[in-house]
Amino acid sequence: MRHLLFAAALALPSPALAQPVQMDAAGIVAAALDRHILPGYARLTGATEDLAEAAEAGCAADDPGLRTAFHDAFDAWMGVAHLTFGPAEEENRLFALAFWPDARGMTPRGLMALIEAADPVVETVEDYPTVSVAARGFYAMEFLLHDETVSAAGEPAYRCALVQAVARDIHATATDLRADWEERFADLMREAGRNDRFQSPDEALRTLFGALDHGLEVTADLRLGGPLGSFDRPRPQMAEARRSGRSLAHLALSLEALEELALILARDLPETQGALTDAFAIARERAAALDDPVFAGVADPQSRLRVEALRQRVQEVRDAVRGELGPALGVAAGFNALDGD
Repeated sequence: MRHLLFAAALALPSPALAQPVQMDAAGIVAAALDRHILPGYARLTGATEDLAEAAEAGCAADDPGLRTAFHDAFDAWMGVAHLTFGPAEEENRLFALAFWPDARGMTPRGLMALIEAADPVVETVEDYPTVSVAARGFYAMEFLLHDETVSAAGEPAYRCALVQAVARDIHATATDLRADWEERFADLMREAGRNDRFQSPDEALRTLFGALDHGLEVTADLRLGGPLGSFDRPRPQMAEARRSGRSLAHLALSLEALEELALILARDLPETQGALTDAFAIARERAAALDDPVFAGVADPQSRLRVEALRQRVQEVRDAVRGELGPALGVAAGFNALDGD
């Protein structure tokens, strides 16, 4: 019943919207940088360094140290995966780390082409970024470690070199992302109104809101909507990171990161913060109660209802973000993160 009460509450006039609130846009942007964005990329860089080192120490697909490092690094990526603007847009970095969704199977095809040709592009960290982005990043590493076909293809020595090349490339990309944030883009956001990239602190704040809104959209419509498909045509094979058993974990990690950002953006709006906290808590509780790590239950009518209910809870979080937080931040009701409006 909690989600029904929450939905009813959204229909009532919000005290946060009833009276004008003086927003410290520059302060909120600074808080998001210092408490969310920069620490997130620092964690990613450290975790991907551990992954690269683990690949050098043991490159077999079933090596426990390598698998642990892979999961830790993927966890760290989920803390910043929603930050798709700025440095992530440069040099294909976003796709180089996370080429997903991949409905046409470009990642396994790209990896198999490298393996079958024993392509020497794996030999240096400078050369590997010249391959297709589909054969780079975390989802490529997932295939190399967890896919029965790719993880056993070709000669063991070449697969080892490929695993090491992908791990090095992941760390190099993460390092570039962190450096670009720390050395350039964070200052552009802090100095919004004094540069051409952000005309005002409000514009920088709206960019962060766009990342939050888009992150919730991806979680509802891709992480859950993808495998749900339709009742007649469910698509469990579309679940994100299903080969490594991470589909539900990705959803939970995404909600955790998005909640952190949402509460920072709402820091001057205590009642909105409370509404967002309640909405996220309901979604997280629903996810924790779902005993279906790869959403395989979407193909079973009874289990499917639980996945649909989880998606509804995530959509209710997005409704709260758009209905409560967006107007307070000066974002129009028709704002669409995917359109970049």
